[in-house]
Formats: sequence, C-alpha cells, structure tokens
Amino acid sequence: MPTPETAGPWTVRGIDRDELPEVAEVTLTAMIAPDLPEEVGERLHHFPEHHGYGRILAATDEHGAIVGSTRSHAFDMALPGGVRRVAGVTGVGVWPTHRRQGVLSALMRRQLADLKADGEHYAALWASESGIYGRYGFGLAVTETEAAIDVHHAALRADAPRDGGLRVLLERPGAARAAVEEVFARVARTQLGRFARDRAWWDRLLKDDPAERGGKGPLRVSVVQGPDGPVGYALHRAERRWSVHGSRSVLHVQEAVALTPAAHTALYEHLFSFDLITRVEFSWLAQDDPLEHLLVDHQKLETTPVDSLWIRLVDMPAALSERTYAAPFEAVLGITDRYAPWNAGTWHVEGGPDGARVETTDAAPDVSLDVSHLGAAHLGQRPLLGPLRAGLVTEHTPGAVARLDTALFRPDPAICGLIF
Repeated sequence: MPTPETAGPWTVRGIDRDELPEVAEVTLTAMIAPDLPEEVGERLHHFPEHHGYGRILAATDEHGAIVGSTRSHAFDMALPGGVRRVAGVTGVGVWPTHRRQGVLSALMRRQLADLKADGEHYAALWASESGIYGRYGFGLAVTETEAAIDVHHAALRADAPRDGGLRVLLERPGAARAAVEEVFARVARTQLGRFARDRAWWDRLLKDDPAERGGKGPLRVSVVQGPDGPVGYALHRAERRWSVHGSRSVLHVQEAVALTPAAHTALYEHLFSFDLITRVEFSWLAQDDPLEHLLVDHQKLETTPVDSLWIRLVDMPAALSERTYAAPFEAVLGITDRYAPWNAGTWHVEGGPDGARVETTDAAPDVSLDVSHLGAAHLGQRPLLGPLRAGLVTEHTPGAVARLDTALFRPDPAICGLIF
C-alpha cells in the first residue's frame, strides 16, 4: 500500500479490495451514473481483479470518509516512436459536498507523483468536462469522428478496391472473438492512440447481456475473411424503428477495423447492405478513415468531430527523448508545470527521426509554454501554432514554433476508439 500523503485537509492514499464499494459510491455519484455499487455486481471488481488495486487512489476527510477517487489502467499504447506504457486515467470523482475544495488537486498531484516513481512517462484520459484537465497538465491531443449516412446515399465508387477472394461472415461475439482479437492486435501496434486490449477489455467489449443493449438488438460481428485469415471486422447492433412509411431502422457500428483497402471496401459494402436498415451510424472513426474517399457522394456522409484523448507528459524529458520527429530540430523550451514540478524549467531539446536529447540548460528559451500544450501536440495532430496565436504560448525566437510543429507533425491522425 502506498504511503498516505496529506494535502490540506485531505489524505490521499491507496485502497484495499474491501473499500472498492465506497470508492465506487463516490465515482458513480460524481458521474451521475444510473447504478448503485451493489447493482453493478461483478463489474465492480472486473478490472481491479485483473490489474490490481494499487492503481486506485482515494482522498479521505478528517473523519476517514472517502470523498474523492482516481485510478489508472496500465496500457501499452501506440505513440510516435513506438508502443509505450501509458496510464489510462479514469474513475475520477469527488463527492458533491466536497467539490471545489482541493480534493481533485490533491488526487492529481499524488497520482502523477506515483506514476513518475513507477517509471511511467505518459498519462491519457477522456474528459467528461473539457474545462477540468488542462489545469492538471493534460492537453487535448486527438479528435475523432462520429459519422452517419442514409443507406440510399451509401454507394461506393466503382473503382474502390475489391477482392473477390474476400468474404464477410456475420457471427455472434463468441464465435468471432479470436478473429477480432487477431485483427485488432495487428492494428494496435501501429495506429496512434490504440492500446493493446487484454482479456478483460475484450470481455467488456463483447459482453452482450440484455442490460448491455440499451434498447438495441444483440451485438453482432461482421468479419472480413481472406485466404490467409481475417483482415477486418465490425462490431454493431441494430435498432429497430418503424414509421407509417415503413422501416427506419438504424445499424449502430461500435467499431470498424480493416487491414487493407480491399477489406475496408468489403466491410463497408456489407454494412450498407442489411435488409430493413435505412441508416448506418458509426461511433468512432479516425479523421483519415477511408470511408469518405470510398463514397460516390461524400457530401452525404454526416460527420461530427468529437474530442477524445487528452495526453499528459508525466515525465516530459523522457517522453520527448523517446519520441521520433518528422524533421531535425533544435530548440530551448521554457516549461511550466504546476502539478509535476520535476518537468518545470528550461530544457535544450535536439531531436530527429531517431529520437531526441533533452537536457537542462541556462540558455534563454526559444519558446515558453505549459506542459499541457506539449501534451496536446505530442501525437502530431494539434499544432502549437493555435495556442501561439491565442497568446497561450510565447515565442521568443521567430519561427521556433513553426519548426517545432514541423518536427512534431504526424500524417496519420490518432484514434483510440474506446472510452476507458
């Protein structure tokens, strides 16, 4: 058990198994969830039993009552430079009567210090409220896409790549699980933002009890099968709707993954072909997903950008050192970091395609910025030029931000595709 840390009137400490229901009471209440801890059942212990209780922290008041909590998953996530260990922060909540009293700040300080001590260089989260986590050094790094299209507008181009050797199988989750895991494991090694899913994650994703359906039909899996094995899949549920004019049913696609252009074509043509389905809605697509380019009339695809991953550089020098860069660059960065003071200071960074050397320096900075802006830029999707124009980043050497943006750039937008 970690040593308790006192922060103002709050003590932040680890928990044991017996305290999990009390922690869940705080988290579920803070997140206005529809369940009580005793109603969650085995789901309450599902992830802690697989990954340990040591990644859960609780804040207690002077009477020992738990008034706040946070936790993190240990992910292996694809980042620029390769697959890295990332702390997936989740389960953050403060009891309603104790809001705005420093509970969350105490939790964040302790969590970041623990992650640093354990050698974890990054944290990531999905923010329920966008105004919260920037102050703790997280930066919005990824925007994904929700998409929808009426099927009578969903014809694909005649020159879309097609392979007569591919076939699509429609199966229940249990029968398709091995194929789905195989395809995703290949994607997760290289697609930025994806994290490797262990058995506990697949158990959660493929669970299909009636309580999981939310008024929709059972979970089905469409698998694109090639001569040498599976090359794509989609997880989806149908929602039956009727009007006086007939079916208005919707196919809700939870996830669509393919390994080749022809597999994308086969998968999308299959999803647009179901009887009685008049509309297909996709929960998460990467910004560079092929669908828009495959459609005959791409303007009929309704798209909505959605904020997803916020990235926190827990150990900024280590994170910048092991990242790869699109072009050689050299700069002195003046970093502020209120919640991880080991990152604050002036750093000389010299990087290129093989990584970077990061060292403290007494030289004057070329750019001054908060660590949150570096986190936002780390996956190469959100340039620093925006915060510069907003007056949130200061450029002391003309052109330094443009050179840094060029080095940080990645042509392949990240996607996580799974709220954790």
